[in-house]
Amino acid sequence: MISVIVPTLNEAEWLPGTLSHVQANQAPHEILVVDGGSSDETVALANAAGARVIRSPQSRRAVQMNLGARQARGDVFLFLHADTWIGPDTLDVIEQELSHPPVVGGGFVRRFQSRSPLLRLTCRIGEWRSRWFCWFYGDQGIFVRRTIFAQVGGFPDLPLFEDVEFTRRLARQGCVVTLRANVVSSPRRFTARAALMTSASDAWLTLRYLAGADPERLAAERKPRNA
Repeated sequence: MISVIVPTLNEAEWLPGTLSHVQANQAPHEILVVDGGSSDETVALANAAGARVIRSPQSRRAVQMNLGARQARGDVFLFLHADTWIGPDTLDVIEQELSHPPVVGGGFVRRFQSRSPLLRLTCRIGEWRSRWFCWFYGDQGIFVRRTIFAQVGGFPDLPLFEDVEFTRRLARQGCVVTLRANVVSSPRRFTARAALMTSASDAWLTLRYLAGADPERLAAERKPRNA
């Protein structure tokens, strides 16, 4: 069984669509919504959709995802942002890839619900990054075997780039794959600010993180995220 773990904070607008897209999959799965203290209808909507809701003491993605993993029952974890929609065969694709013993996990090619040429370009660059360096962002959907997740110690407790750091560690455990499937995310973070400005800021912060900058300081420079 695949445990789909969704960290949330005030995601009432996007969460119902995300959950319905997961539920369209026929592969055995469970859905865990790990809420960080929403003040909107997020929790009520998750309960109404039949997801298992877990209350997190912190609205910090790494903490929420690790909490969900500890309470999950599946042999495989799929960590999904609340505004990322998967196709009806996505869980089958994950199962097929993990039927090969060397594969320990992976993610999907980054795609947004947008026709922006700039965002399409960033997704192509992102695909190259994922295939060559095995680095994934959370909006790509990250999946991993339960046993391997435990071996790497879960997500590091960082305010951002917990996804990049986790997948860097994951790549040391075996083969990490980049899959093409119908997985798309909301472009809302890029429409709230200019797409070029947001993309440039993301790249600059990532480079500084990889160069050893303090994640807490970088997080303070970045605007708060909901997804």
